[in-house]
Amino acid sequence: MNGVVQLVALLLISLMPLRVAAQEAVALFGDGATRITLRSTADITIIRPVMERFVAENTDLSVSYEQWGSNDLFANSRDACDGSAAPADAVFSSAVHHMVWLVNAACAGSYQSPATSALPLTRRWRDELWGITEEPAVIIYNKKAIGDADAPQDRFALLDLMRTKPEFLRGKIATYDIDASGLGYLFAHSDSHEATTFGAMLEAFARVEAIATCCSADIIRGVAEGRFLIAYNVLGSYVESDLNPAVGVILPEDYTLILSRGFMIPKNARHKDEAGRLLDFLLSAEAQRILSNIGLVTAKDPSESGLLPSARRVIAISPALLVALDRNKRERMFSLWDKAFEIYNIP
Repeated sequence: MNGVVQLVALLLISLMPLRVAAQEAVALFGDGATRITLRSTADITIIRPVMERFVAENTDLSVSYEQWGSNDLFANSRDACDGSAAPADAVFSSAVHHMVWLVNAACAGSYQSPATSALPLTRRWRDELWGITEEPAVIIYNKKAIGDADAPQDRFALLDLMRTKPEFLRGKIATYDIDASGLGYLFAHSDSHEATTFGAMLEAFARVEAIATCCSADIIRGVAEGRFLIAYNVLGSYVESDLNPAVGVILPEDYTLILSRGFMIPKNARHKDEAGRLLDFLLSAEAQRILSNIGLVTAKDPSESGLLPSARRVIAISPALLVALDRNKRERMFSLWDKAFEIYNIP
């Protein structure tokens, strides 16, 4: 009888649908005869101006733009690399450690142009991966609940605030769920190597019952509405694009992580030359101005950004990011993180 029960259970499990990585949204830009597929973690609403300009200047092309979560995009790109899924013509992700893994696994095609060669070494690797943007990881706060003068300008001030006002902040601090967000995991990994405050931050987050959740738009909306009073390590480009007067933005003065979203042309892309044209456009002065206007490129001048050069910590696109995907290091990070956070999804 037990054998029959086990057989039935196995049959039921086999009939259950498997979770398949899928895009969150799709948009078509332009009506050119040659259509290229771009899979990206950037929200369509944010990236729209630069994509519209690209197809306006390249009328023979159209772009099928697929918006993905970073972990799902990584899974899809791995499947496309081994031939079990249809490849994109270009992949554009904020989880650059995923992109470095894909290049290291021989999933990328090579491309070189004056625009790519002009990039600093921190934003290119092996002529197969290029950093397009420069986006800071910021602290944001609800301006109605926390005055500008009291807002923590660095991690030490944030630690002091959590120590002196634990009840005020209990359940009111948010950051990315590193299990659901590849970007969140990358920021946490970078913090663990960069900050002497990392262990203390996790302990403080645990004491005030901080929340780890997904995703950028939900976290920012939560701060704007007052459900959260502070959010840590939020991608600043999304905050700037939100243009919400209730949300204050801080580039931490001790150091601010700077991310460059990675662009890759898969080795089995159908339209490699056209993807190269898109890459060159994204690196052009015109596109960089548009990206700056929509918050995807931060100003290097301290008078404009408020961030001293000594506080900039660029996450370099290099093999060093492979360490972030080491199994033992991931397990240790998740163990530390799970002890500090109550993980849930915002409705």
